[in-house]
Amino acid sequence: MHIFVDADACPVKDEIYRVAQRYGLALTLVANSWMRVPHKTFIHLEVVPGGFDVADDWIAAQAGQDDIVITADIPLANRCIAKGARVLGPSGRPFTEDNIGSALATRDLLSELRDLGEIGGGPPPFSQRDRSLFLQQLDQVINAILRKQR
Repeated sequence: MHIFVDADACPVKDEIYRVAQRYGLALTLVANSWMRVPHKTFIHLEVVPGGFDVADDWIAAQAGQDDIVITADIPLANRCIAKGARVLGPSGRPFTEDNIGSALATRDLLSELRDLGEIGGGPPPFSQRDRSLFLQQLDQVINAILRKQR
């Protein structure tokens, strides 16, 4: 089991570090530029060249069965689910085979409405409640994988 993080805009990196250390899991952060990460043997920073979907392509190529991917990118989530990975959004929302289709459709609809000028703005501010939900969901996903592997 390995955790991959779409790290450029991930607001829960500190929480992921703590959980990965507690469970003894390898963790790879993937970003388009260097960032400060703790000097721990289980943490690896993979800096990929800038460009459209380069980080996503790297994560999708590496993630596999029972790995965990942390991303807000719905198309990336879809690609990873297809390979058997478990996917969580930074707010704790799990992406699954059951909900990824509607998530993609909603994403496309909102994108079209933004392009037409019908809606604006971005997501709501990230809250402490979001961090708490994320930690709870990440713990549940890890334990579900561990139970399955036994």
